[in-house]
Amino acid sequence: MPGNKWKSEKADSTKQLRRDPYEVLGVLRNSTDQEIKSAYRKLALKYHPDKNANDPEAADMFKEVTFSYNILSDPDKRRQYDAAGFEAVESESQELELDLSSLGAVNTMFAALFSKLGVPIKTTVSATVLEEALNGVVSIRPLSLGQPLCRKVEKQCAHFYSVTLTEKEAEAGLVCRVYSSDKSKFKLLYFDQEENGGLSLALQEDSSKMGKFTSAGMFFLGFPVYRMDHSHNSMTAVKDPDTAFFKKLDGFQPCEVTELKSGTHVFAVYGDNFFKSAHYTIEVLCAAPFTEEKDNLRAVEAQILSKRVDLSKFESEYREVLAQFTEMTSRYAQEMQAIDELLKQRNEIHASYTTAPPIKRSASGRSKSRGASKETSENEEVKEKKPTRDRSSKKKKWFNIHLKVDKRKAC
Repeated sequence: MPGNKWKSEKADSTKQLRRDPYEVLGVLRNSTDQEIKSAYRKLALKYHPDKNANDPEAADMFKEVTFSYNILSDPDKRRQYDAAGFEAVESESQELELDLSSLGAVNTMFAALFSKLGVPIKTTVSATVLEEALNGVVSIRPLSLGQPLCRKVEKQCAHFYSVTLTEKEAEAGLVCRVYSSDKSKFKLLYFDQEENGGLSLALQEDSSKMGKFTSAGMFFLGFPVYRMDHSHNSMTAVKDPDTAFFKKLDGFQPCEVTELKSGTHVFAVYGDNFFKSAHYTIEVLCAAPFTEEKDNLRAVEAQILSKRVDLSKFESEYREVLAQFTEMTSRYAQEMQAIDELLKQRNEIHASYTTAPPIKRSASGRSKSRGASKETSENEEVKEKKPTRDRSSKKKKWFNIHLKVDKRKAC
């Protein structure tokens, strides 16, 4: 009991020490998703373990910043927190983003093992890569529109590409796609250019499996385009398949940037594999020739949003019917048991209508069994003797064939 009391007091003190996530990230309560994400990335880079070795205060700040971002970056958790505070948010279910470069060989191996077992592990871009980009010391390779390029990037490293757009091309829209036929894991990144010449991470898209390859894409088409966060519902699917179905489209969220202006833009491909390099193909396209595809994308995404609303309504109906079905199934079993019991009582009453003395089942059973066993043994003896005679007679007839030949007739 004293130990449990000490644990509860420790947990209460931990809850009291928690700061408001908005305060931790330095944003307002009405801040947009992009403002929250930008604030998080700046603070995460500032307090990252790679830059603050042997500094426990920085490590605690990094955890606090990551914890706060995990609440405010999820629309449902943010809504729950705004309504009821930390009590409405399950801290155990928070998914932390891990920097593989800071884990070490042993921890990286464990992370890879859990990932193969289906445990979702979010990874973040290495602080070294982000700091080099922010200081403007990365090498950037020009990439022409409509010309795919195949390359290999090492783990926790990045290849940077620059794409220059005219006003006409920017107005038509831009699509950047990266795919890997080796099913390599990678991230597609987009950077904003700072005034000092450095680059700050603005958008990030994790690769996802699409049949026989993995792919990631960014679509700047001048209208709201949505992205699917596949890790949003992965843990729920393991715990409750029904809930996972109804929450399947909750990870369908709008992209922060819908269009690009004319000028030079920087993309990057980051190797997100645990142990090996990533083989990929990157392609940047002007969306001008793809007018039909743009219309189809807009229409399909509108249908998905409508379907998400329908799922919310259908869930309440499904839960109600499921509860009724469970109740009916339970009643079915009870009624079946009650009927069987009544029929059993009826048969016993029918059997009680007799003047004959009750049969001693044990004695008769033994006598019958004895008689049956005796009769069975006699039958077995007969059966054993009969096949013997049959076999001998058959054998005699087969080998002792008597042929009657009339010698008076010529053959």
